[in-house]
Amino acid sequence: MAAVSEKAPDGRYGQSRTADERADRKLKITGGILGVLFLLMIGWFGYDYVSGTKVSGEVIKSDVVSDSAVKVHLEVRKDADAKGYCTLRSQAEDGEEVGRADFRFDQHEGRIDKVVTLRTKARGTTAELLGCHSD
Repeated sequence: MAAVSEKAPDGRYGQSRTADERADRKLKITGGILGVLFLLMIGWFGYDYVSGTKVSGEVIKSDVVSDSAVKVHLEVRKDADAKGYCTLRSQAEDGEEVGRADFRFDQHEGRIDKVVTLRTKARGTTAELLGCHSD
């Protein structure tokens, strides 16, 4: 008569896992956590970018008034209590930058229309808004 073994076969009934299965499970959990953290970081950067922009502007019109100046009609939109500045530049016909200046807007208004004079070192043909920033 054969003796009956009382030990269950390896791997049955969930009694043991191989080292590879445990490593795969840990790797999946770690990857999931890192993926969620990455998505949260991207969301935070997006929110900060949208909510952090308090000053914006647009060049309505520009006129070259001399070899050393360009008049620029600038419209600025901002929160009424925000303070900031806009950077303008002018380029010559050959593309060389001939003037760049920051213009401050500290008025307690939400929309400001202002004509500013951008001084240039040579005749400028353009007036370009590079950007507006809050303080």
